[in-house]
Amino acid sequence: MADPMHQFQVSKVFDTAQPTEFGPFDLSFTNSSLAMVVVVVLAALVMGMAALRAAVVPGRMQAVGEMLYDMVAGMVRENVGKEGRPFFPFFMALFLFILFANVLGMFPVFFTVTSHVALNFFIAMVIFLAVTIIGFARHGAHFLSLFLPHGTPWYMAPIIIPIEVISYLSRPMSLSVRLFANMLVGHVLLKVIAGFVVALVAGPLALQALGVVTFAALLPIVALEFLVAGLQAYIFTILATVYLHDAIHLH
Repeated sequence: MADPMHQFQVSKVFDTAQPTEFGPFDLSFTNSSLAMVVVVVLAALVMGMAALRAAVVPGRMQAVGEMLYDMVAGMVRENVGKEGRPFFPFFMALFLFILFANVLGMFPVFFTVTSHVALNFFIAMVIFLAVTIIGFARHGAHFLSLFLPHGTPWYMAPIIIPIEVISYLSRPMSLSVRLFANMLVGHVLLKVIAGFVVALVAGPLALQALGVVTFAALLPIVALEFLVAGLQAYIFTILATVYLHDAIHLH
């Protein structure tokens, strides 16, 4: 049976004679880099095609583009309000990148970049730093009142403030690990079950029948993983809008 963890291994796409290291950093173009390029290009093409022939009665591509647009616009409007409008392009790009990365990762041979916590943590840190800077820029030192909810008794402050600070600082980790864990576990499960199907089908006739049954049971799991892929992109983006809401409106 194939190693289910092999699909997450980062490898160079091109083996060049020239060194690709810059100090402690390896700047090689990897399968992860290639997957991210494909995700960005494909997302841009889909949204570009959706807007290319806009009509009163939308076609299929326009309907898909409008659905994605309305979904993200609704997140920003409901969680941030009118103050979130200038940040809509960022949230749209964020949602599309994670969505396409998750969905394309479901197909064989395509590398799932969101199954690596390093990339997820980098995106989460960008969001964390951005909302923190926005919070201080809008409110100054009053932004620190975020760590003491309004109406909290003064004698509860020594307990509430450390809890709120720890909760705030853990946002990048929780945001990145949630996406990483869901994508990693789902892909490992599919790989293991698919390995069993191949092993059973290659065996005796009695086991081949069991392999067919196992394959039939695998299909609903695949459908569920596609649902999880879209849901995780939605959760990641909506949590980012909630964090922006806290930075703009405090509690």
